[in-house]
Amino acid sequence: MRALIARGVADAIITPNQAKRLFALALEARADPEVDFAEIPQDDERLRFVTGFADIFVTLGIALFLGAAAYLGADLLGATRAMPLVALLSWILGEFFSLRRRMALPSIALLGAFAYAVFTAARSGLGSFDGLMGPFLGERFSGLPVTGAAAEVTLVFVSLHYWRFGVPITVAAGMLALLTTIIAPLLAYLGAEPPVLWTLLVLAGLASFAVAMHFDLSDRERLTRRSDIAFWLHLLAAPLIVHPVLQTVTAGNAATTGSGTAFAVIAIVLALSLVALVTDRRAILVSGLLYAGYAIGGLIQEYGGAGLSLPLTLLTLGAFVLLLSVGWQSLRRTLLRLLPEDLARRMPRPRD
Repeated sequence: MRALIARGVADAIITPNQAKRLFALALEARADPEVDFAEIPQDDERLRFVTGFADIFVTLGIALFLGAAAYLGADLLGATRAMPLVALLSWILGEFFSLRRRMALPSIALLGAFAYAVFTAARSGLGSFDGLMGPFLGERFSGLPVTGAAAEVTLVFVSLHYWRFGVPITVAAGMLALLTTIIAPLLAYLGAEPPVLWTLLVLAGLASFAVAMHFDLSDRERLTRRSDIAFWLHLLAAPLIVHPVLQTVTAGNAATTGSGTAFAVIAIVLALSLVALVTDRRAILVSGLLYAGYAIGGLIQEYGGAGLSLPLTLLTLGAFVLLLSVGWQSLRRTLLRLLPEDLARRMPRPRD
């Protein structure tokens, strides 16, 4: 029922306020033994990927059609004109599958194809500036300013795409384009050495996380499109924050850096778990699991379990994920009680 109410809001059949009132009525009706509300999903982090097998079928057709169009366009029109053709076809297909049919997975695929085609076309069209800028600005500037300019062009077209179709993932694509527009010139000026690169990526991730929380806090019940927008922004923010931090700590390989580094990685992953629980978003936790696996494997090898490091690592990670999943809502309730009351009240409410 909750998913049905959310779909009604997304399709503009009912207003968000009406949806909240309906859901409140549903919660009150739980006390009625004659009404079965067991079908109401308890997971707030719902993903609207597939509404039926038709979504998968259409997405397959889109991939085949646009792939063939890109190949034939490059062969007949030249590589520089093939990507604008793909962008145009993606927009035309979106008029039917995104605007009229409101199919989730095809809309995501079409947005991805459109954004990639626009960026590639802009990057190719602006590529001639590489040769002009190199002699004046030095070799380290070659490529990066053009990448930033191409991202700026992509941001404009992605914004138009969202204005027309309103696909939630488009906001994350626009955020990525905006961050690229800012980061690429900075890397050209400061250099792309790891400390600079990791710092800029973490700042970009924190900016994405802040925007995601803005959408999350405006829809605590997660009934509107804002919740979907927040999910994709969290998915963008998670690797930008997690991987630079843990890459810096592990220096490339936690399994060979000693138990001190391994325990540091595990402590960071546990801290990420707390953030995921408080915000009720799992993306940032999932991004750290790979590093947690390296750390656990390193500890197992160091303490004499080299022959069983892989299965024991997978067993430990699996047990951690399962225990966290089973106790997710109860752990959230405990953590929210420890937060300041004003902050806890603004977080998504734990489910029964």
